Amino acid sequence: MAGWDDVGRIARGLPEVLEENGRGYLAWQVGKKGFAWERPLRKGDLEALGERAPAGPVLCAYVPDVGVKDVLIADDPAVFFTTAHFKGFPAILVELDRVDLPTLDEVLTEAWLCRAPKRLAKAWLESG
Repeated sequence: MAGWDDVGRIARGLPEVLEENGRGYLAWQVGKKGFAWERPLRKGDLEALGERAPAGPVLCAYVPDVGVKDVLIADDPAVFFTTAHFKGFPAILVELDRVDLPTLDEVLTEAWLCRAPKRLAKAWLESG
């Protein structure tokens, strides 16, 4: 399964990505917009999730819309989840130690496409 090194490698492989370690947490941005970040669960998250709360690292990544988020959670609830904090927000929480590398690549690429400047995303899509 995946780890932070994998996240960093995949994210930095996308155009114009900056990796930060601000406030002790990893984050990736494109065009001054964050698209994925380390998201430790807070006390309220842990209480609300109960036994469903993951013990390992959690990645948060943008998705195109809440409908996509709902589909991801329904399709693979062992990997994808959300909390009340993200209700109505187009971002998905990912259990990093449960996600496979191809899925992680898809999640990060989609998150990058959601936040990249339109000209950059278009040029990248056309080049691939």
